[in-house]
Amino acid sequence: MKSNKEDYKRLPAVDKLLSSPEVKSLISKHGKELVTFAIRQSLLHFRDNISNGQPAPDDKAITEKILSLIMVSGSRSLKKVYNATGVIIHTNLGRAPYGEFLLNDVHEILCGYNNLEFNLEKGVRGSRNDHATSLVKYITGAEDALIVNNNAAAVMLVLRAFAKNKEVVVSRGELVEIGGSFRIPEIMAASDCKMVEVGTTNKTHVEDYEKIIGKETAMLFKAHKSNYVIKGFTQEVGLEELVVLGRKNKIPVLFDQGCGLLSAQKNPLFSGEPDVRTALKKGVDLICFSGDKLLGGPQAGIIVGNKKLIAKLKKEPMLRALRVCKSTIALLEATLLNYLNETDLTEKNQTFKFLTRKSADIKATAEFFKNELTKAGISAEVTTSKGQCGGGTLPDKEIPSFTVVIKQKSSNKLRSDYAEKMYHALLNHETPVLGILKKGNICFDMLTLYPSEAKVIAQIICDVHQQVKENRAI
Repeated sequence: MKSNKEDYKRLPAVDKLLSSPEVKSLISKHGKELVTFAIRQSLLHFRDNISNGQPAPDDKAITEKILSLIMVSGSRSLKKVYNATGVIIHTNLGRAPYGEFLLNDVHEILCGYNNLEFNLEKGVRGSRNDHATSLVKYITGAEDALIVNNNAAAVMLVLRAFAKNKEVVVSRGELVEIGGSFRIPEIMAASDCKMVEVGTTNKTHVEDYEKIIGKETAMLFKAHKSNYVIKGFTQEVGLEELVVLGRKNKIPVLFDQGCGLLSAQKNPLFSGEPDVRTALKKGVDLICFSGDKLLGGPQAGIIVGNKKLIAKLKKEPMLRALRVCKSTIALLEATLLNYLNETDLTEKNQTFKFLTRKSADIKATAEFFKNELTKAGISAEVTTSKGQCGGGTLPDKEIPSFTVVIKQKSSNKLRSDYAEKMYHALLNHETPVLGILKKGNICFDMLTLYPSEAKVIAQIICDVHQQVKENRAI
């Protein structure tokens, strides 16, 4: 469809729009620079529309477009989201939540200056790599530690430092993919290593490693299958066997533990989950894991193990590109300090606080939530549910929880339509709420919510429900 040249001419000039009363009002609130930017973007938008055969907009449409662009450009895109999914370490929602205790602990350090790279004892320049490492070493029993910006970076740094242009042996059953397309084969390739696969998907024996080891073998690699489980006719080579084989051939063993469980926990939820301290006791040379999963802290990749190997990593030129900022270090140290006391861990570490919630408390939150909705005339019921740890951790473990389901007395199609509209309307609220769409209903799992949040969310749901109700008959 051909565009009309007259429509292009009807678009007002930037100066004319800037002098209009409506736009002057916007300038007084948002500033001339932002408004001018929004005007130019709006005119580009309408020019594209005209080129596609649409007519020129009227003054009202132009003003509305300018205002919408100002709201988008001049507002935060990263927002608080209420997590009503029952997934504790939700990768799409920032993984491990910090909680108030953690943020309060780091407030004084981060609101002013700090000794990020200054040695206070000697009065000279220091290294950011010195922070948090003492705590990591004490808690895990490691000889030394190094912190980079995420676990993928940690694995890549180790592989490039010790196996660049050489062979790294890994079981086919451990070629894992974590969220965001983090795949072991791709990390190997990006690290300039030659990946050598041994065994099969379900069974790998120590003999498979022994047969393949040669002059070009630089590292034995083991990955924790943290986000899936293989059951049935299976066998894998344990860390102890791999360590013995590595020492026999003078080849270091790298364990990508990933999930960040630092030490064995009494909670049965963690039974069978490998922890860093135990793995180091088995003699593993280097271990990499995340800071924002079961550890419960900020995004970080932590490398622990043999001090000579860590010393070499600290000299790698790539380390500067992977280094962490003061916020990460402060949050990580505050997180690690809670590991020194079991009570602090379950009370101040938000991840462990969610993981150890009592069923009665979750149910009480659900009943309170339901009653708040009922007061507003929204029919709801409490049902039992199963929450998850999430974040690529504890894949075969379910956490008993309770869910509040909004009930609609209507046909399946209307009920499903209502749930769909509520779901998206809640996501587009000023303070988004992420619920669950399940079997044509919208549900809210209480595992990741507390009573103080439940009241706020219930009010948001009531407001959104009214808007949806006004747009269609329920």
